[in-house]
Amino acid sequence: QKKLGIFAPQYVFDHVIRQLKEFIAYKDADNPLMQIFIKKVGELDISSQKKESLKNELSAVIQSDVKSGYKSILQFMEMNYENANQHHGVWSLPNGDAFYAARLRSYTTTDYTAEEIHQIGLSEVKRIGNRMKEIFSTLGYEVNKPLGEMMNDLNENPDFLYEDTPDRKEIVVADYNQMVKEAEEDVKPYFERFPASPVEVRAVPEYSEKTAAGGYYQAPSLDGSRPGVFYANLYDIKQTPTFGMRTLTFHEAVPGHHFQIALNQENKDLTLYRKMGYRTSAFTEGWALYSEQLAVEVGMTKNLYDELGVLQSEMFRANRLVVDTGIHFKKWTREEAMEYMKKTTGMSDTEVRVEIERYIVWPGQATSYKMGMLKILELRKKAQDTMGDKFDLKTFHSIVLDQGIVPLFILEELIDKWIQTS
Repeated sequence: QKKLGIFAPQYVFDHVIRQLKEFIAYKDADNPLMQIFIKKVGELDISSQKKESLKNELSAVIQSDVKSGYKSILQFMEMNYENANQHHGVWSLPNGDAFYAARLRSYTTTDYTAEEIHQIGLSEVKRIGNRMKEIFSTLGYEVNKPLGEMMNDLNENPDFLYEDTPDRKEIVVADYNQMVKEAEEDVKPYFERFPASPVEVRAVPEYSEKTAAGGYYQAPSLDGSRPGVFYANLYDIKQTPTFGMRTLTFHEAVPGHHFQIALNQENKDLTLYRKMGYRTSAFTEGWALYSEQLAVEVGMTKNLYDELGVLQSEMFRANRLVVDTGIHFKKWTREEAMEYMKKTTGMSDTEVRVEIERYIVWPGQATSYKMGMLKILELRKKAQDTMGDKFDLKTFHSIVLDQGIVPLFILEELIDKWIQTS
């Protein structure tokens, strides 16, 4: 890579060097590896002497092997600091445009060009923003401010926030679990099959909540002994406005990730490889984002604030189409991308920075969510327009889900075959 002139942006060097120095400076008791190890050893049915022996053994290994390895990486980063890329997009690297085009094909499993994806993103941001302002107006809000500012005000409105009490996590988890139950009832008219594995909501464990995402899903075990789990990050209660909770429920649990992943694992017609061996976020995240849209269409949202939550989520994913292609194809700087995202989403400076820095080092991946959703909606409309009264939403959902995780071009073939044989 050095010979080819391929280096990460300077801010990546800065972040990595800082993190390496922090890790090396940790005392044993504060080292994250030691803290997690102590927690897990504490759960073992062994003597106190054995536990202490294991802790001493790990301490020695951290000093002799782990920290020395981190010091070697630190030395390498510092030696190459002057080579850090002063630009942020892969356009600045050798064959950067061709590389980015290949990344887009890989992540979206489509042939859309960077320019096409950028324009789709701009169009979607405008459409979603117009609908959000319509709702704000209907609810009696002044709509003469930028949309991002309006959403930021709503996010901070105490009417939509839980009180920061000692039992706040238990209260929020209970509310989330109730929303899951309601969603399970509401989706019954629109699906032919339902997961045998249950799903439950839990708070993100304390040891990881400072750095974990706002919500994520853990699949059930293949043998059914462990349920699917939607983990909600409740570290900062102000980051859980009530109007966004149903959206996250639809996305992570029902009819989103849990439906898709559990049905996939329980499908007796699929081989183990078909269940576990292939992944593409264009399908998995596309389905989860489609699930949010479906929930609005069939009336699973309870009020206009819930719909605002869905639209806020969709606006975030539409933004990704614009800023990812902006950075890597249109030569936007990190600061330009951050300014655009903050203006249109209402996210905080820290949230925007973290997102943009992710897109810079993971070119193309963030476009897969919205492009996957749009392809599923496109195929549904194609089937509806062609089949007319013969179109059945339940059957459509079965065809989308029954073959496991597939590239979008394969999904299109499956839907086309259904249309032709109906």
